[in-house]
Amino acid sequence: MTALWEHLHLDKYSSRLSASVVYALLASIAFNFFYLPGNIYSSGVNGVAQILTSFSESLFGIHVPMSVTLFALNIPLFVLAWLKLGKRFTIFTFITITLTSFFIQIVPQTQLTADPIICAIFGGALMGIGIGYTLKNGLSSGGLDIISLTIRKKTGKSVGSISIMFNVVIVFLAGYLFGWQYMFYSALSIFVSGKMTDVIYTKQKKMQVMIVTKEPHLVIEAIQGRMRRGITIIHDAEGAFNEEPQSILFTVVTRYEMPLLIAAMKESDPKAFVSISDNVRILGHFYEEEMF
Repeated sequence: MTALWEHLHLDKYSSRLSASVVYALLASIAFNFFYLPGNIYSSGVNGVAQILTSFSESLFGIHVPMSVTLFALNIPLFVLAWLKLGKRFTIFTFITITLTSFFIQIVPQTQLTADPIICAIFGGALMGIGIGYTLKNGLSSGGLDIISLTIRKKTGKSVGSISIMFNVVIVFLAGYLFGWQYMFYSALSIFVSGKMTDVIYTKQKKMQVMIVTKEPHLVIEAIQGRMRRGITIIHDAEGAFNEEPQSILFTVVTRYEMPLLIAAMKESDPKAFVSISDNVRILGHFYEEEMF
């Protein structure tokens, strides 16, 4: 029974379904407690859905629920995800968007504060945490995430940074249509959301690791037994203090893999000297796990 469970990856799928529910709840709270009461516009397709809903009401007097608009806008992006990011990824993204639209519809809109700055900060933080959590679990919150992930696979830029660049258009559009004060509050919210996404989604952050060790083969075996990473070896190094022979190893890992690296070093050579450079830029091939 255990073997069957592992073969079907049901534990992985259940965790992703849980992540879908968590994001849907966080997004619905962000919208109904902060964004909508504070007239704050979210990032990506969520913000476009808000703008279209507000625009239809002010111009035509027709109220289209934001949950319906949000789901409809994501339909063409499901096709893009199916072609570029994988079928299972698309299926779980569809589930996430469906749950999000459902929770936005049923969670009552509640004004916790009239301060738009508080609405912008807390709404953006909740949304960024939700987006980062879904990406960390191999999911997407749909919309701009799909576009950002597609571009990141080509350019290596961070998801949060790509989202911020795209959202400049949304911010100016919201300001032009509904008042320039909303542009500044929405810009603050989008900035907070993008930064929180980068904090949570650590798989995209690359770190260069230099290891000075007397046991290079043990270290290499321990690291490559835990993660798929290439390692460059420099032999015949020498310590300046005692002139003992050493080897220097170079590799690049993601921040997400740091616990695996630490465990490998403790197992293979606890006395090794390890230097880590944060947020390095990579040119050339760097293996990244697929979303599924």
